[in-house]
Parts: sequence; C-alpha cells; structure tokens
Amino acid sequence: MASLKELRNRIASVKATQKITKAMQMVAAAKLRRAQTAAEAARPYAERMEAVLANLAKALEGREGGSPLMVGTGKDKVHLLVVCTSERGLCGGFNSAIVRLAREHINRILADGNEVKILCVGKKGYDQLRRHYQGLIIETIEFRGVRQLTFEHAEQVSRKVLSLFDEGGFDVATLFFSRFKSVISQIPTAQQIIPASIPTESEASVDLGGAVYEYEPDEDEILTDLLPLNITVQVFKALLENAASEQGARMSAMDSATRNAGDMIGKLTLNYNRTRQAQITKELIEIISGAEAL
Repeated sequence: MASLKELRNRIASVKATQKITKAMQMVAAAKLRRAQTAAEAARPYAERMEAVLANLAKALEGREGGSPLMVGTGKDKVHLLVVCTSERGLCGGFNSAIVRLAREHINRILADGNEVKILCVGKKGYDQLRRHYQGLIIETIEFRGVRQLTFEHAEQVSRKVLSLFDEGGFDVATLFFSRFKSVISQIPTAQQIIPASIPTESEASVDLGGAVYEYEPDEDEILTDLLPLNITVQVFKALLENAASEQGARMSAMDSATRNAGDMIGKLTLNYNRTRQAQITKELIEIISGAEAL
C-alpha cells in the first residue's frame, strides 16, 4: 500500500497535469476558430477550380494529346503518396487515422505489384510510416514553428511534386489529409491530384448557370497554367483542412484528458482519506493497548 506522502505527491502531480490539459484545451479552442474559418473559406475556391477544370476537360473531349497532368502518363506503375499530418502530437487519433488510410493504400498498391514513393508533409506522419516503410520515403517536408499556413507553404509541396513528375518519378499522385467536419469528427481523405481528378457534370458542386464559355487563348494553353495551380490549390486546401482537424482533435483529446485527470484525482483522494483514517485508527489502537498494558 502506498504511503500518505506518495499519495499526496501523486495527487499533486495529477492536478498539475490537469491544469496543463485544461490550458491546452483552451488554446486549441481559440486556434480552432481561426483554422476552421480559413478551411471553410478555401473550399469554395477549390470547388470553383474543379468546376473550371471540368468545363475545360469537357471542351477537350475527343482531342488527341493533352497535358499529362490532366490525362496522365498512360501508366499507373509508380505511385506517389503525399501524406499530410501534423508537426505535434497530443491530438488523439488524428495522425494515426491519416497514416492508417495511407498504409491501406500502400499495401494495396504493393499487392498489385506496383511501386510506391512517399512524400511526408509533417513530422508525425514520418515518425509512424518510417517504422514499416523507411525505404519508400523519399523526402519529408516540415513546417515546424509555423503559426499560420500560407499559400507559399503549399507551393513548396507542389513544386516538389511537379518536379518529380517532370523527371518521370511517378505516374499517379494521391494526397492524404483529414477533412474537417466538426470538433469531434474529422474524416481521413485520399484525393488523386495527378492525373487531375475531374468531377463529372453530376458531381460538380458549382452551378455555372448554363453559361457557354469561349476561351482565349485556347483550352490547352489555359490548362498549361491552370493545372499546376490546381495542384497547389488542392494542397493548400488539404493543409488548411488538416490544421482545423488537428485543433479539433486536440481540443477533444485534452477535454477527455482533463476529465480523466479529475476522475483519477477523486479516486486518489478517496484512497488517501481511507489510508489516513486507517493509519489514525491503528495509532489509537496502539495507544489504547499500551495504556491497558500499564
């Protein structure tokens, strides 16, 4: 049985931990509001970009050729997985859920006899994936210490992806991130970015109002500039969705940790009081027994 001093130390330690988790929950709640606003603001732009690409792709139907970023290389032998996770932990199963989805994708590709290359964006994803796929990781991009993600950070990732594609390093690129739904719900998502995943007319979420567009210069020249930009936009959206999901997951995790710490303090306090009472009773019995012996 633990002594009274050990129980007091444990209660003080758990109380200190509870103060930390409560403070982290409040910080995450403050950051979540800003991150959620940024993620929601990026969605309409990304959706409009997909709608424009869908319109351009429809105009190019039946033509030969086309940008490899749109039509692909004609093969799917080498796959690049861009796995976006956080730089810090203490956010529940947020990072593990993304890595689990990426791991399932990796195993399926390898089972089909194809090759996999992994580009990790974020330290936590790299830490988990290197245990089993160290040889498949080609590079890790970290944004440690960055307070607010900007479009320049997304460009850093997209430039690396496009550089590898131009060198013939892969045929298909898939982006992994967690889409923010609510504080208690984040959805791990896999999105193909090369070749561009163009929504069908029934899937397009942006209503173009039946307008007919005439492009100048022609569609091929527009796509030459628009397709690389689309990759950066989709990466930027993924980073913002991840930032909001991370804060939501951390807020929930710290709330649970604070509640668990409270429960533990209650149990330790009860144990402390029982131990103290037992010790006092024992001392009284010893005193009475000694007095009767005299």
